[in-house]
Amino acid sequence: MAPLLYHRLANKSLYGRTERSSKTEIILHPVPSDDPDDPLNWSSSRKTVNFTLVGFYVLMTFVLLDIGGVAWGAYMDELGISTSTLTSGAAVNYAGLAMGCVLFIPFVYKYGRRPIYIVSLLVQFATSIWNAKLNTGAELVANNLVMGLGGAISETIVLLTIVDLYFVHHHATMNAIFVLLQFGGTYLGPVAAGYIVDSQGWRWIWWWTAILIGACLVVVLFCFEESQYVPTLQGHAVRHLPTTTAEEIAGNDKDLKQATEASNAAEPFNAPGNIDILRVPSNDRCLPVAQNRPRKSYRQRMALYTKSPSSYSMRVHFFQPVWIVCHIPAVAFAATMYGAVLAWFSVLWTIEATYMYLPPYNFDASSVGLLNLAPFIGCLLAACLSGPLSDWSILFLSKRNQGVFEPEMRLWLLLPAIVLSPAGLLMFGIGLAHGAHWVVLAVGWAMFSFAITMTMDVVMTYVTDSYPDIIGNALVGIVFFRNSISIAVMFAITDWVEAIGLQNFFINVACLAFGFNLLPIPMLIYGKKIRRWTADRYRAYASAQPTHRAI
Repeated sequence: MAPLLYHRLANKSLYGRTERSSKTEIILHPVPSDDPDDPLNWSSSRKTVNFTLVGFYVLMTFVLLDIGGVAWGAYMDELGISTSTLTSGAAVNYAGLAMGCVLFIPFVYKYGRRPIYIVSLLVQFATSIWNAKLNTGAELVANNLVMGLGGAISETIVLLTIVDLYFVHHHATMNAIFVLLQFGGTYLGPVAAGYIVDSQGWRWIWWWTAILIGACLVVVLFCFEESQYVPTLQGHAVRHLPTTTAEEIAGNDKDLKQATEASNAAEPFNAPGNIDILRVPSNDRCLPVAQNRPRKSYRQRMALYTKSPSSYSMRVHFFQPVWIVCHIPAVAFAATMYGAVLAWFSVLWTIEATYMYLPPYNFDASSVGLLNLAPFIGCLLAACLSGPLSDWSILFLSKRNQGVFEPEMRLWLLLPAIVLSPAGLLMFGIGLAHGAHWVVLAVGWAMFSFAITMTMDVVMTYVTDSYPDIIGNALVGIVFFRNSISIAVMFAITDWVEAIGLQNFFINVACLAFGFNLLPIPMLIYGKKIRRWTADRYRAYASAQPTHRAI
């Protein structure tokens, strides 16, 4: 049984199990219950099975969303679809991604994660078949909207699942795996799709996607467990209830008041997200997982839905994500950073899908797909570095901060992106404008991908650590505003390039990227004060969630 360590969060004392890490003991946060069906208490193998299925779902979602680019040449030649219609379809896809999160997340809280994963896979399976059969530009635009709706929840529900299953000091690593799988689908999907287009025709990229998504759906139906934890109350008979006099009550109140005053004097107010992650163990002990509790049967674990037992207004949660972004600056910061990097990614993806088929490159579909190996390598390097480095750095910095972890400690890893992201954009864009060797473009793509992968991982982990009990609605707001930025860029990109030329267009985008990448600096300086300032708002939003752990 692990030693009991003191855990401090927002002036409340909580007790939690610990995990040994060489010379240091780490307080587990969120604080696990003694329920064996609490996902935080699941065995490593049980968590791995669940998250592996989630990972395959993420991979296939982003394959579906991003393989269409390699078929743009075939769409234009065979179906006569114009470039403006193709870019409009991509913009409408982002609109579906934005709206889908707002529509689905209240149901995630009300009925659990499992049914929404299933619905999402069903919609994606249907749109894959529709894609394989489409014949007109209007169909393509409509399909992109529905496809965006079906894939939208992948960007929020997966991070909710990570919070359900893993402790704070694992979040960055798991988020890095999530981002790697996102970009794995985004970059590697087109590699395979390009060869399929050249060998079997463009319709078969969608048939193969339908087959794989269908297989994922079957496995999720029979193997994926609900990760939303709904506590069960354990009642016990009381044999003897001792009497208490008025004098004893008064004395207890006096002792409690003195203890509270002493605690408040010794423990200054902490902002939400600040936790004592490193402590010297005391002589007390925490309760082990209760072995006498009945465990859920296979049928219970595979229930179609798990309804929240609390009173819950779904209507409120359709609007709450927008209010959270507007009222909590740290979430607005994440939405801005995430939106900016996705907008620049959309620019590169669209330009690649449009210009690489033209002279002097004259790439075929497989060559365009292979070009995506470069950004995948950049993404892989960033994922391997950012997650473990972020988790290691917070332990190191917490140790220097008297054992107290502050979410802003993660933001130091964003500083290299200030230079890398605009440099990659300039290398790709100016190289393309001057007909440089494709290797120059590939290096620029890889550099940019490295920067945005690290940015996405760190920013999402920062929000997860700062506001864990509202992370679902916060992520919906972030994704909504993020995709709104991309919609505007996608609708404007054709006219923008025609107005000022390809080189000046990329110079503009690189300057914008540099400006947005400076935003972590004020958050490093003022982030903790901002979290203190918005602490009451956070607790108000958290108390409105259908299920939440102590805050």
